[in-house]
Amino acid sequence: MFCLSSSFRSPQWLPKIHCSSTPNYKVASSVTSTTTSNTQNNVSIPKIVKSVKSLAESPDLTSVPSSYNFTTEVSNILDKELLEEEVEFPTIDFSLLTSGSPNQRSEVINELTKACETWGFFMVTNHGVSETLMDEVFDGSRRFFELSEEEKHEYKGNNLIDPIKCGTSVNPMLDKVFYWRDFLKTYVHPEFHFPTRPPGYRETVFEFCQRTREVFLGISEAISESLGLEANEIYKRLNLDLGLQIFTANLYPPCPQPDLALGLPPHSDHGFLTFLIQNGVDGLQIQPNGKWYNVKGVPYSFLVNSGDQLELLSNGRYKSIVHRVVVNREKTRISVAMANGPSLETIVSPAPELVENNQPVYAATKYKEFIELQKSNEIFGKGVLDRIRL
Repeated sequence: MFCLSSSFRSPQWLPKIHCSSTPNYKVASSVTSTTTSNTQNNVSIPKIVKSVKSLAESPDLTSVPSSYNFTTEVSNILDKELLEEEVEFPTIDFSLLTSGSPNQRSEVINELTKACETWGFFMVTNHGVSETLMDEVFDGSRRFFELSEEEKHEYKGNNLIDPIKCGTSVNPMLDKVFYWRDFLKTYVHPEFHFPTRPPGYRETVFEFCQRTREVFLGISEAISESLGLEANEIYKRLNLDLGLQIFTANLYPPCPQPDLALGLPPHSDHGFLTFLIQNGVDGLQIQPNGKWYNVKGVPYSFLVNSGDQLELLSNGRYKSIVHRVVVNREKTRISVAMANGPSLETIVSPAPELVENNQPVYAATKYKEFIELQKSNEIFGKGVLDRIRL
C-alpha cells in the first residue's frame, strides 16, 4: 500500500531537471501588436499581443481597450450576482492526515467527502510547505514578469502542449476578448522544465514542486478512501507515478475598469486537483451551485479545487468546480497554481465500484486527448466533460 509520511520521497517520481534554453522553446520576439482586418465582421484580430503588464503600465491608459471589454463583446459572461454574506469554506488540516490519530484521520476524510460533494473546493492548512518557500516563489514570479518582453518571449511556445509557455490572456488566437492576465506555464513532472531566468527562480520552484506534490499525494490518498476505495487506488488508476504536474504563475496587474475585464473566464480545470496560493490579493471566485462566491484565503494555505478527472473517475459523485478570476483597480495580484493530473497516456474512466447498474456517466478518455480538446477550444464552463457525457 502506498503510504505517506513526513519523509516520503519516491525516487520514481522525483522530477528530472531539464535545461530550458533549448531552441524548441525559443521564437522570435516582438513587443509590438500587429493586426489583421476582418472586413466581414469589421473587427481587428491581434496576431501578437503585448503583455498586460506593459499595457497596464502605459502612462496614458485610462480605460480598458475594447479588445479586453467583455461587456460589449461577450454577452452575459460578467454575471455579477455574488453571495454577499461571509462563507466559511471547508478547511482540511493536513497534519491530521499524516500524523493524527486514526479517529482524527477518519474525521478529516469525512470533511473531505462533504467538501468534494458540496463545494468542489477546500483549503488545506498545516501542510508543511514553509511560508519562506512560498514567499520566495512569489518573489521569483514577480521577477520573471519584470523581465523584458524580449526575454520572456524566448519562452513563448508555439504548440498546445509545449513544456514551457509564457504569454498573455489564455489563447489569443481563439479568444474573442482578451483576459487581463500574463502567465508562465511549465510542465514540472514527470520531467522538470523551467526557464533559466531570473537567477534562483528555477531552483526555488523545483523545491516548491516537490513539497507541493507530497501534499497532493496525501490528499489524493484521503480522497481515494473517501470514495470507498483503497488508499492507493487513485494513485494506481491515474498512474500518478508519471502524473502530469503543471506549474503556472499568473500576474493580474491593476485594471482601470475592473468591472469590464476578467482575469480568467468561468471554467473548470482539466486535471484532478489544483493547488493555488496567492500573494494576499484576492480575486478567485467559485460557482458551486449557480451563484458566485468570493474566496478569501487563509494566508499561506493552499486553495484546492477539484478538476474534471476527479469528476470523471468518481462517476459524477464529486464535481469539478467552475471558477473564474476577477481583477481590481489598485493592486497587482500574483497567484501560483499547481495543476495535478494523471499521466498523459492514462485512459481515465469511472471507477467500476462507483458505477451503479452498469451506467457510467462519462466515457473513458485518454488524458492527453482530454487536454487537447480543452486547449483547442475556448475554455468556458465544463465543455469537455459535456462532450464525453454518455
